[in-house]
Order: sequence, then structure tokens, then C-alpha cells
Amino acid sequence: MNLLLLEDSDFTDEQHVRLSGRRLTHMLEIHQVAVGDTLRVGRINGLMGQGEVISLEPQQAELRIQLDQQPPAKLPLTLLLAMPRPKMFRRILQHCATLGVPEIILLNSYRVEKSFWQTPFLQPEAIRENLLLGLEQARDTVLPNVRIEKRFKPFVEDQLPGLIGDQLGLVAHPGNYPACPRGIDQPLTLAIGPEGGWIPYEVEKLVEAGMQPVQLGERILRVETAVTALLARLY
Repeated sequence: MNLLLLEDSDFTDEQHVRLSGRRLTHMLEIHQVAVGDTLRVGRINGLMGQGEVISLEPQQAELRIQLDQQPPAKLPLTLLLAMPRPKMFRRILQHCATLGVPEIILLNSYRVEKSFWQTPFLQPEAIRENLLLGLEQARDTVLPNVRIEKRFKPFVEDQLPGLIGDQLGLVAHPGNYPACPRGIDQPLTLAIGPEGGWIPYEVEKLVEAGMQPVQLGERILRVETAVTALLARLY
């Protein structure tokens, strides 16, 4: 936990918060704080700064805070992601939040098993929990927006062209396609498929919507590896 994230409900007034539970345990066991120590803090979807421990008990801590720093900038990116395997999905959410992805759209695909959509990790509170873990790692406060689109064809035909607009749109897919570009400096919509990649029909529909197929080489990557590799290469 590189940043102690503060909920609105933690605030007793504009300069004081009370903390308990997981965050208090982390303060005591990992940071081993004492009264008078300072920690990096940030208000969720707000500013960052410093928090001074002014009261410390086994079940509760009180901090005096000063928030005067902007969170780091997000990537100019919309990530279109075929729904991954549930266990992998948790890690991918954390990676995306850590890397600064502002918008994630979860999409169905032929190779996405129906059972994936039944996972409890898709519940709003579970999504939020994993995004917060990623933000804590990166020292960021702004939660990414996550959308769920279970119908591939209507989304790609009716919504995706408007989403891309005049921006760059790339679909990552193994095959005889141009190499993924490096170090771009423009807004981007990036589509990453499921394990095994998109099927040809899906690639065709994504191209019709305005996306360009690109590849990372001959090796077939796990989705979580592909997400990290593509974002590092692109930005």
C-alpha cells in the first residue's frame, strides 16, 4: 500500500479522518506507525497529500490530513477487453488501475465462456475493491470507469464507431498484421481479445467499426500479460 486511500465516510471534518479495518492493520503491521508519524494519503477521486497520526488505538486511528497534490495523469485510452477468466480478471483490473487506464469496457466474445459472466468478481463492490488495490500501488486516487457490454455485435456496430470517432483504434490479434506501434502520443481505443484471440468474424466487425489489427509477434500471450505488454509498448 503506497498510498492510504480515504473514503468520504472516513472524514470527521475537512482535516481529520478516522480509520479502522484493513487500512489500520496495514498501518500497524506494515508501516508500524506511531503517533506523530506521517503517511501518504489521498481522497478517492480527489487530491493527495500527507496524513499525520494524532491518535492511535488498537481498533481506530485518527489522522490530521493536508491534501494539496493532484493525482497522476491517466492514459488517453479506452480499453475494450473481452471478459477474461475470473481469477485473471481480478489481477487485470488491478494492473489497469495501476497503469492509469481510465475506461474499461468488458465485452463478450465467442471464446468467452458463459460462466465467466456469473463470477462474483463482476459485482460492483468486487470491481471497486480490485481497482482500489491498483490505485494504492500506483499512488493514484481516481477510479477507472468500468462498463459491461455483453452483446458483441450491437455494441461493435452501434456504439464503437462513435466511441472511436477520429481517434486511433487498434485491435490486438495474432497474425500477419503490422506490429503494434510504440510510444504513441494520441488518444486510443484498444481492443484485446480472450485467451486464443478474437475469432475472424469478430476481427472483421472490429475493423469495420474503424479499428486496425496489430500484433506483438509470434508468441501467444495470456491476457494479463498482453494487457501489460501492449500498454507499456504503446505509452
